[in-house]
Amino acid sequence: MKIKNIVMRFLVLFMLIATFATFTACVSTRTHKSAGEYVDDSVITTKIKGQLAADDFLKSFQISVKTYKGAVQLSGFVNLQQAADKAEEIAKGVKGVKSVKNDLIVK
Repeated sequence: MKIKNIVMRFLVLFMLIATFATFTACVSTRTHKSAGEYVDDSVITTKIKGQLAADDFLKSFQISVKTYKGAVQLSGFVNLQQAADKAEEIAKGVKGVKSVKNDLIVK
């Protein structure tokens, strides 16, 4: 009976530790993203890049897109302010985008 109690306590303790470890591994911090956030940001970046490439007006420009926790940063060079504005508009229209920082430079 005593061994059974020890085994049960060990199993309960193990389950609590495993639950806590799983929970903390999936939580994001200020400097690290959770797996879900990383996937979401990758999807946002891919969608924006695809829409920029599909746009006849913007496809000739080299526009870099980076996403961190839903905040999108556009960088690179464009020839016209209208191109920078249109790229920002496209990025803002993608689901999941929380903010857009337009660092595009007009040559």
